[in-house]
Amino acid sequence: MYAIIAFIPIIVTVVLMVGFNWPAKRALPLAWALAFVIGVAVWKMSIAAAVTQTVIGFLEAFAVLVIIFGAILIMNTLSASGAMAAINRMFTGISSDARIQAIIIGFIFGAFIEGAAGFGTPAALAAPLLISVGFPPLAAAIVALIYNSVPVCYGAVGTPTNSAFAVVSESVTNLGHSAEGFLSELTFFSAVNMAVGAFVIITLGIIILVTMFGKDAEHRKVSKAFEVFPFIVFVAVVFDVVYLIIARFIGPELVSLVAAVVTLFVVLATSKSGFLMPKNEWTFDAKENWDKSWLSVSEVSEPAQSDMPLMKAWLPYFIIGGALVITRVWSTLQPDSWAGAMKSFKITLPVINWSWAILWNPGVIFIIVALITIALHKMDGKAVKTAWAGSLNQVKGAAIALLFGVAMVYIFRNSANDSVTVTYMMDGASKGLGSMLTMMADGLGSIFRGAYIIIAPLIGVLGAFMSGSNTVSNTLFSGLQFETATMVGLPQVIIVALQNNGGAIGNMVCVNNVVSACATTGTMGNEGKIIRTNFVPCIAFCIVVVVVSLIVMNLGLVSVL
Repeated sequence: MYAIIAFIPIIVTVVLMVGFNWPAKRALPLAWALAFVIGVAVWKMSIAAAVTQTVIGFLEAFAVLVIIFGAILIMNTLSASGAMAAINRMFTGISSDARIQAIIIGFIFGAFIEGAAGFGTPAALAAPLLISVGFPPLAAAIVALIYNSVPVCYGAVGTPTNSAFAVVSESVTNLGHSAEGFLSELTFFSAVNMAVGAFVIITLGIIILVTMFGKDAEHRKVSKAFEVFPFIVFVAVVFDVVYLIIARFIGPELVSLVAAVVTLFVVLATSKSGFLMPKNEWTFDAKENWDKSWLSVSEVSEPAQSDMPLMKAWLPYFIIGGALVITRVWSTLQPDSWAGAMKSFKITLPVINWSWAILWNPGVIFIIVALITIALHKMDGKAVKTAWAGSLNQVKGAAIALLFGVAMVYIFRNSANDSVTVTYMMDGASKGLGSMLTMMADGLGSIFRGAYIIIAPLIGVLGAFMSGSNTVSNTLFSGLQFETATMVGLPQVIIVALQNNGGAIGNMVCVNNVVSACATTGTMGNEGKIIRTNFVPCIAFCIVVVVVSLIVMNLGLVSVL
């Protein structure tokens, strides 16, 4: 019963956004109100506790809005300075084929940003860059979100995988196994599943791009997607080889980051010579012929034309990438260094037990680089005003949705009540009432008990869908997945890896990321349409990781737990 009740706000959100195409800024406040009432009436939260979690959710949403604003600002600044025009020339110089551009910008460049920063940053940066090379805003948002999946297990220098391990490490040692060995296997098996899925998801992204946004019936044929299949295979092989080597022999911190950097250099070098480029170019129709639903509903700055040198145009991105990589990697290798001090410096509100690592927020780096760019590109006052005003206008559209969406998640996460004793469906144990999210997972697990491996990644997707983060999803559900695997007799490392995979895959449909992508592309109001579109590749990817996991188990390749 508790699982069904806990699902009500989620069901309402999905029905309103996907079924009735409500924008997130209308659906999520209602869903939050339902979660608030359920928390107080059913989970017996005090009104003060529910209000506190709402306030904390608002504050966390503000931290996310800083990232969104920074990503929008850097794009609008580069557009106003003329840098985007130069960057456009580079990408169109490699290939003016939109399918190739989608893979290079959406998948490879997005993977680099994910490996360095994570937390929704790739879609917020890659989607506007796709618009700048001629993509319809809706197409840019969809493609960037679909491709923000494969690298996510190792986003923000391995944070999601390390978070999953931190949750289950005590359970591993309690069973008499090596915690370090479990982390090694978790890192590798998570990568194996995603590496196989990379071929599928890159292909599906191009199929959706072609069939939805082709300029006529001929250009909307699925066969047009397979014209670039050799290039897809090449990109996936290069990426996967590095991805798997790092995962097997080094650890989770550098898997996506290094794989993306190596792949980007290899692909840029080979593409210039025409290697595996399609014979028939595929581009979008003229902008005046685009469907109105593809366009921005809020103003997005058009790139100013200029003859700016390419290196100068890319310099702000190099600074951002360098800052993200240096701070993230250095803080991991040397926790006591200046980078570690940046990470540990926090603004704290002790009354509500909330803190914000302001210097560690990627949006702060974006804003600082945007200010530096004013001088680097010698921008005049009018251009600066255009960039900042446009950015503030765009971020307003995401504010309401994120405030109430994150507030709802915090009520979900922190609604546990030990004073209420319930019998869990999974193991029949009587203990304190878990949080709404825990009870949802318990209900799902009990239904699919006989085939739990199928539901494991879907629980990860659920956590990411509602929280907007694989890290949060892993923090919430890795322990439950580990214990469930133990009870039903499945390899724990495989089930936790599937949780990790599901949380990563869920990034393409999670409310926070969809709202962020819509905000940065000016397509607010299209959240439901994007979730409906991306649901198919999301489920397809889940099927892939389950099948790969079954093969791994049947071949006896699991060495621990």
